[in-house]
Amino acid sequence: MKLPRFLAGSLRNKVVVMALATTVVALLLSALGLVIYDLRAYERQATTDMEAQAEVLARASAPALSFGDPRTADKDLSVMRARPQVLAAALYSPDGKLFATYVKSGADVPAFPPAPAADSHRVADGQLVLFRTVIENGERIGTVHLRATYQPWDRLRDYLIILFAVMLASLALAAVLTTWMQRAAVGPILEVSNLAHKVRETRDYTLRARKTTEDEIGQLVDAFNEMLAEAGRRAEALRLADQRKDEFLATLAHELRNPLAPIRNALEILRLAGSDPEKSLAAREMMQRQLAQMVRLVDDLLDVSRITTGKLAVRKAPLELQAALRDAVEIAKPFLESRRHKFNCVMPEEPIVVEGDRTRLAQVFSNLLNNAAKYTDPGGQVLLSLAREGNDAVVRVRDNGLGLAPESREQIFDMFVQVDRTLERSQAGLGVGLTLARRLVELHEGTIEAQSDGPGRGSEFVVRLPMTYARIADRPGEAQGPRDGPGRRILLADDNVDFAVSLGQLLSARGHDVRITHDGAHALREAEAFRPDVAFVDIGMPEVHGYEVARRMRAAPATARTLLVAVTGWGQENDRQRAREAGFDRHLVKPVDPAEIESILEGR
Repeated sequence: MKLPRFLAGSLRNKVVVMALATTVVALLLSALGLVIYDLRAYERQATTDMEAQAEVLARASAPALSFGDPRTADKDLSVMRARPQVLAAALYSPDGKLFATYVKSGADVPAFPPAPAADSHRVADGQLVLFRTVIENGERIGTVHLRATYQPWDRLRDYLIILFAVMLASLALAAVLTTWMQRAAVGPILEVSNLAHKVRETRDYTLRARKTTEDEIGQLVDAFNEMLAEAGRRAEALRLADQRKDEFLATLAHELRNPLAPIRNALEILRLAGSDPEKSLAAREMMQRQLAQMVRLVDDLLDVSRITTGKLAVRKAPLELQAALRDAVEIAKPFLESRRHKFNCVMPEEPIVVEGDRTRLAQVFSNLLNNAAKYTDPGGQVLLSLAREGNDAVVRVRDNGLGLAPESREQIFDMFVQVDRTLERSQAGLGVGLTLARRLVELHEGTIEAQSDGPGRGSEFVVRLPMTYARIADRPGEAQGPRDGPGRRILLADDNVDFAVSLGQLLSARGHDVRITHDGAHALREAEAFRPDVAFVDIGMPEVHGYEVARRMRAAPATARTLLVAVTGWGQENDRQRAREAGFDRHLVKPVDPAEIESILEGR
């Protein structure tokens, strides 16, 4: 329904119109009620007054009526001259005949009735007519008749004038109260409205409306502020999600370039190796390992897609959990060995059987083992244990590595979240492994949680799976590993063993003297002793990252004139700018074209 024009404006106008309209209606209804009440009160008062006069007149005239003395009766009636509202009066004898009369001078009254009526009063032609029986000693001795003026309209006019003055004063007071009400009630609402408009324009969810009362309007302000806070939290969550997406895409590019680099080198080795079966075999094995790494990345990406679309599924069957753990160890063992970790595996001899998907459970536990290896410094300790606790099979993966802050214990299971993004942790993965692990464990009706005593104090991941009492046979798994390379003095520093070794083999085959290191600290020691002509340095390395290696080599007299080449998976413009600022002469993005390396060496 369309509102009238005067109600279609602002809230302030509506409040004014409502307040004044309510006041006017209330005053009119009150005035109407008072007028009706006053008219009735006037009639009662006039009737009561006439009845009292009739009573007095009856008592005064009783002797005259008793003795049949009309002259005395006329004198008694003449007293009515003192009552200007009385227009006429009459006395009737006991037999109903007119006995004595009085008519006010100049009064226009009808003739007296020939006989009295019963005791009553009525209003006729603007006059009050009354009959009253005179009783003396229990005997009816006559009747009093009075006729008086009845004019309520003059009184009503005066009353309406007063009401009009009161109404004007009330409207003025209502206007004042409305103004106050606008500040007290409408003001906060208008402030909320203006603030909502401002938030919509600026997207600043830190703004808050002022709360001035504890009533419903105060509750409205509280609710609005809570809504702003919730919207701010959601906006921040969206911003973080967008940021994580960008970080994920950058990390994905980095992780894909890492295996592509040694594959490209291996292809070049195969081209140069000719009939050397040993070098060809090593190159093919390297390509196979790096291809497996790329397949793992692609599989993780597909699993992420399945998680977000709810299509991730498992094929469960009775399974001896030790078999899935052995598969996981076989998958993670090469990486654990490359990090020189002390690895222990403790499993009971009695079969622990669960309803599970062997491949998916092996994926969960190999993921946890790889994470433990990544976030533990070389030479650390990693423990895998299986035990039965009540009706649950409990798998624990413990390390003495990076550890977790209390607030990170749940965050790390979110998509694309990584504990440590520093350059020293260059192979941190895509940040989807733990998200995938939790979803897979939940599909097995189990739980996974992270525990840690704090940063630098290691961490432990605990997986609980419900046991079953069915039995099933074991099944083997898969594994693999890397290796080797020696001509001009070239230092290769890269924590990707396959890439460093394969590039070293290429350069050695071309007659260069090559030294290979896999962390920044070792690279600095080797540079001081070897004094290379050229150094190919990865950026993300353990212990000391590539930028710091470049700065220190530039500052050392022995390596100040070394040609420094950054070789990395990070290829954004700001990455190139940081490399130049750190002292690098060139910046190559993996996978590196061997021809580009040759052109750098020939141009020196």
